Amino acid sequence: MSSSSHHSRTRKVPLSSVRREARELLWRHRGTLLAGFALMIVNRAAGFVLPASSKFLIDDVLGEGRGELLIPLAVAVGVATVIQATTAFGLSQVVSVAGQRAIADMRRRVQAHLLRMPTSYFDRTRSGVLLARVMEDADGIRNLIGTGIVHLIGGLFTATVALVVLFWLNWELTAAVLVLLLLFAGTMSYAFRRLRPIFRERYELTSQVTGRLSEALSGVRTLKVYTAEKREERVFTKGVFGLFRKVATTITGSSAVTAVSTVIVGAIGVLIMVIGGRAIFAGTMTLGDLVMYIFFVGLMVAPLVQISGIGTQITDAFAGLDRIREILALPTEEDGPGERVSVGPLRGAVTFEDVWFEYEPDTPVLRDVSFRAPAGTTTALVGPSGSGKSTLASLVLAFASPTKGRVTVDGFDLSEVRLKEYRAQIGVVLQDNFLFDGTIGENIAFSRPSASAEEIREAARIANADLFIEGFAGRYDTIVGERGVKLSGGQRQRIAIARAILADPRILVLDEATSSLDSESEALIREGLQALRRGRTTFVIAHRLSTIVAADQILVLEEGRIVERGVHAELRWAGGLYQRLYEMQHRVEVDAFVNPGEEMLDPDAESRGRPVS
Repeated sequence: MSSSSHHSRTRKVPLSSVRREARELLWRHRGTLLAGFALMIVNRAAGFVLPASSKFLIDDVLGEGRGELLIPLAVAVGVATVIQATTAFGLSQVVSVAGQRAIADMRRRVQAHLLRMPTSYFDRTRSGVLLARVMEDADGIRNLIGTGIVHLIGGLFTATVALVVLFWLNWELTAAVLVLLLLFAGTMSYAFRRLRPIFRERYELTSQVTGRLSEALSGVRTLKVYTAEKREERVFTKGVFGLFRKVATTITGSSAVTAVSTVIVGAIGVLIMVIGGRAIFAGTMTLGDLVMYIFFVGLMVAPLVQISGIGTQITDAFAGLDRIREILALPTEEDGPGERVSVGPLRGAVTFEDVWFEYEPDTPVLRDVSFRAPAGTTTALVGPSGSGKSTLASLVLAFASPTKGRVTVDGFDLSEVRLKEYRAQIGVVLQDNFLFDGTIGENIAFSRPSASAEEIREAARIANADLFIEGFAGRYDTIVGERGVKLSGGQRQRIAIARAILADPRILVLDEATSSLDSESEALIREGLQALRRGRTTFVIAHRLSTIVAADQILVLEEGRIVERGVHAELRWAGGLYQRLYEMQHRVEVDAFVNPGEEMLDPDAESRGRPVS
């Protein structure tokens, strides 16, 4: 959790930026807000009729016996009440719906921005944290676009009109009441300044706890295998109670504001009793004046008390906007100094020119890597774990840019091309393939949603996935479950291969594409993969060196450098790392055949006896 927290703190957005985001948000919904303000003013104006009528009822109708005024007075109050009810309903419909629309729009903006972030951002940020920012942080803005801001303005309008009437009724009493209200305003201002950072910390803790819970639920099998339930319970409990303390602090702060407001309301009541009572005895106020004064004090104080609650909500909304602004301020993978170049249809010639790459400063993962992969050829990447094979493939996929040097495709520098256009011509089969919780057909068609049912079946046939798909009752409509949990590893792999086949890419990356397959399954799809590679520039990363003997070139990496290059026939007897790896793996495979049941060892870690992963 600490890393996420540290990352959040270092990216704190200035308050002026958050206010600018709030202004832009309000401006986008100005039409709805203006309609809401109009309804609010009519509603609050109608609300003055009943308290104002009290003076006429007591002094004129009852005090002077003017019975002819009773019916008109009652009608006026009745009409005002109907207007209040109607405008309150309209206000709820107009403003609340606008608030929910604003939330939906903000969630869409944040999600769209997140999906354009480089993969390195997702490597260092928990998915649960991002989930909270998309769903929870955006929810708070309903207090700006929804009823919060409209009720704030409405409350100020009511309080202002009521204050004018109060000065007209008794300016001395009103001046004393104002002193108490200014004290109340100062208390609220201080409280909100203190509460804003606490609300922000509360949001951060919420996202961290949510992220940890999401990880635990996703990795529940690993958690159970290593009997880590208690450990995870302790970690989650610590996070939950840390969140509890922040929430308790905000509750205490809000309750303190409410308590102060209650005391001030009571003090105002005492002032009215003393000063108002003396004014009646002195003849400067009538009984009707005093009753009306009490009503209008309520009209002035009630909105101010309500504003304290609305202020907390708006503080909450600003904290959410603060965190959302952090996301929207981050550069996406396509942001740069100039406009990106259109690549058009690719041939697929890939060139690495003196490429260096670092995940962490001064810790190169690739060092001075240079090679050419002509269009339509197959390049195999071989080497021990950690030698940089997958990093090299990531640069081909434009998931990252070189620290030094450049990667080009058909002469285009990948750091300058339109990535969406480029990636539309790439196919990938990774070691850990992700399947969405949908049908088999939907997962195959993910690479090309417009594909026909026949094209989907043909891709499955080439990948030899149709052999097990036809065995399911639902066939291509079979639900695979979250991350494809209802399928075996080999079945998931063949679905991923079918997906790549359907994409009809110009550049293909196979990162341990057969790692989840047994020998029989691998034999079934080898022909399909060969058909898939034909005419396409292909990069193959494979532990089983027997699968890459037909590659047009083999690059042998060690500690981020290319230490050997050539074809299998050359490297097999060159006396270098490739020969050692090949012979080591050959011995292991022979041992496994002669002594079935023994563990297969990772060829680059044989001395340590580490099992193949």
